[in-house]
Amino acid sequence: MATKEDYMENFKIFDPTTEVKEQTIDFVPRPPSLSNLRIGLVENTKFNSDTLLLKIAAILEKQYGAQGHILRSKRTSGSPVDQDVIEEFTAWCDVAVAGIGD
Repeated sequence: MATKEDYMENFKIFDPTTEVKEQTIDFVPRPPSLSNLRIGLVENTKFNSDTLLLKIAAILEKQYGAQGHILRSKRTSGSPVDQDVIEEFTAWCDVAVAGIGD
């Protein structure tokens, strides 16, 4: 009859975690006001992220004087923003807001 030690001898444990790599992120300074600024909105394709961002844009325009907005979507929630969206935001937007859903 096999003992517990017999089973443990062939038992392997794999640790799927990795060491976290520290990364410094340099944020640009916040503008003193949103008055007359154009807002870029990027949503992650999850349920309601577009709806939430459009409500935020409406508030920023009505209450804080933002000039307008554009909304773009990522291909998937886990993918980075496409380079063409980054270039469009760089050319057209003064500030950007990223949003998630769920």
